[in-house]
Amino acid sequence: MALRPPRARDADVPRDVPPPAGEDGDRAARLVDALPFAAFTVDPRGRVLVFNAAACALFDVERGRAVGRALIEVVPSVELERMVQGALAGETRTGNVPFGSGARERFYGVTAQPYEQGAMAIAADRTALLAAEKMRSDFIGNVSHELRTPLSAMKLMLETIQASGDDPEARALFLPQLQPEVERMIRLVEDLLELARSESGTVALRLERFELGDIAASAIGMFARRAEELGVQLVQETPEAVLVDADRGRLTQVAVNLVDNALRHTPSGGRVTVEVRRDGADALLRVRDTGVGIPYADLPRVFERFYVVDRSRAREHTGTGLGLAIAKHIVEAHSGTLAADSVYGRGATFTVRIKAA
Repeated sequence: MALRPPRARDADVPRDVPPPAGEDGDRAARLVDALPFAAFTVDPRGRVLVFNAAACALFDVERGRAVGRALIEVVPSVELERMVQGALAGETRTGNVPFGSGARERFYGVTAQPYEQGAMAIAADRTALLAAEKMRSDFIGNVSHELRTPLSAMKLMLETIQASGDDPEARALFLPQLQPEVERMIRLVEDLLELARSESGTVALRLERFELGDIAASAIGMFARRAEELGVQLVQETPEAVLVDADRGRLTQVAVNLVDNALRHTPSGGRVTVEVRRDGADALLRVRDTGVGIPYADLPRVFERFYVVDRSRAREHTGTGLGLAIAKHIVEAHSGTLAADSVYGRGATFTVRIKAA
């Protein structure tokens, strides 16, 4: 009696071996495998046939664990599974599929379409692109808002003056209000141009050697009267002379932005301190205030364009919302760093660190 060979169990079949294919199928598999971007194919039952090297890197999956298994086992994403099932049904589907969560969340742009007797999907990481698009959209919206507010106020005042004819009372009331609105728009446009130059890296630094304490003194002198009017004590702490090779005008702009920001968020009776000292090979310019502080969740975003922690706490004469972003770019152009530290309700500290001369 002839003995039949034992029937292979499912566990005995290597999962990393795709089902047999003809010459055309082999050629197609090699083509997908050689693509420089993430791509994979599945059979009519949704089992992975080819999972190329780029896909392994993108989805952090070993090739041996992918081929021959159901896609949902390989990449546990219900949304991706639905797209591939749609492709198996004869549809082409495209979308951004989220992976992970919180700070580690990524978005992969996926296109799934019918291929051979099954389906093929290609994917690319679009996280940075989507973030940049959102930033661009937010920036345009913020600029539009910041320009529309003074323009609307000016338009209303001018229309009132025109409607009143030669009424001297209307002119005396509204004409003085037009000037600060115009100045506000001019400052905004100038800051936008400055930020554009800083971000493009086209700002040429005019380096010279000087005492960093001079920058602190200049900023304090500029805001002394305003601090007195606000009831805020503005002091300088310079325990030692610290020399730097830097652009005096640009660093003065940084100090001015930091002191202006501190005064706008420090209530009457508070204190703003501008400190200059040496820390090893570095020179530090530090602006501390006893104001409202910055919530921990907002700290990473304070240098974003137009970002305001709490608009209800802003003073009547707010800045353009670009000062901290500009300051950060200027400091980084000096190969330095600008950092923010705060305990909410107990003030904030901004520290400029550059190489000492």
